[in-house]
Amino acid sequence: MSNSFPKLHNATWPGVVGKGSADGEPFIGLDTMIELTAAANVNGVKFDGIDLFLFAPHVDIDSTDDDLKRLADKIRAKNLAIGSVVAPVWGGTGGGSAMGGESDRANFLTQVRKGCGIAKRLRELGARPYGVVRIDSAAGVGDWAKDPEGSQKRIAETFRLACDIAADHGERLAAEGEICWGGMHSWKRMLQLIELTDRPGTLGFQADMAHTLLYTLGFNAPEDRIVPEGFNWDAKTLDQSLATLTAALRPWTIDFHIAQNDATVKGSGSHDKTGRHCPADDPNGKLSIPHHAGFWMRDAYGNLTKKFQHICWDGCMFPNDMMMQPQTWNNILASMIAVREQHGWN
Repeated sequence: MSNSFPKLHNATWPGVVGKGSADGEPFIGLDTMIELTAAANVNGVKFDGIDLFLFAPHVDIDSTDDDLKRLADKIRAKNLAIGSVVAPVWGGTGGGSAMGGESDRANFLTQVRKGCGIAKRLRELGARPYGVVRIDSAAGVGDWAKDPEGSQKRIAETFRLACDIAADHGERLAAEGEICWGGMHSWKRMLQLIELTDRPGTLGFQADMAHTLLYTLGFNAPEDRIVPEGFNWDAKTLDQSLATLTAALRPWTIDFHIAQNDATVKGSGSHDKTGRHCPADDPNGKLSIPHHAGFWMRDAYGNLTKKFQHICWDGCMFPNDMMMQPQTWNNILASMIAVREQHGWN
């Protein structure tokens, strides 16, 4: 019997992230991302839902209640659920640095409040049965490095206030580990930040397989490198490094992105360089997706953690022509199905 959990979601934000700048590729609209997701089919198995970016032109952070009702109806009409949502906490999108001055931090918290409000309303409308609100520090690594310990304390203070907001809305926040965000740019700093915030019921970790692979390599934090210098990608060393990484962060993980990475970084448009997301079948990919997903979905004894009801594919900064090909999404869906068959449940 095939497993029915976790539910399989596609991310819609690859249609927006790194797109829309004068020198970049155009946005891919939300309706198109929904259509591409709903059309994917592997032997009769389809995506169960989507995760949303609360940013125009997809979902305006200042959406009205009527806007949200139309959104919920549109997605349910495609037999899809809504899972996790991304709050646009960065400067330039209405937010500001979590370690910045009073105005920056106030703007950051305003975006968290709006994001949690949308997430709660979509839950009330019956369109969002599970999921979290995703945040990051909205701070650059260079600025953070001017005062590492002071920066960490400042971000943690902001995150605690964000947790108060989330709790008031019945939501949880997940901090995504990406090498481009100050204070979250290494696995040890990410763990330190979560522990400093100290809100275990409200703040957790969002693991993305492409980003966390770079944690083991020490990108932007050579002092926290796990694999040895001269690492030649032998399977045993890679598995040992991921075991170390996941032992530290898995207990905090409440949201999980399936992804592939070729151990390089990429930026696009206004997005800083971070883990390159590769197609699921990329021959240069360093991850065995179903095998390595298990490091996050099972504990050290091999037991399923069942910490999240859905998993999401993240393919940020894919070229538009690749994203418009149905086979791209069928290949992705096939990888997601393989993960669920190895690490899912009923």
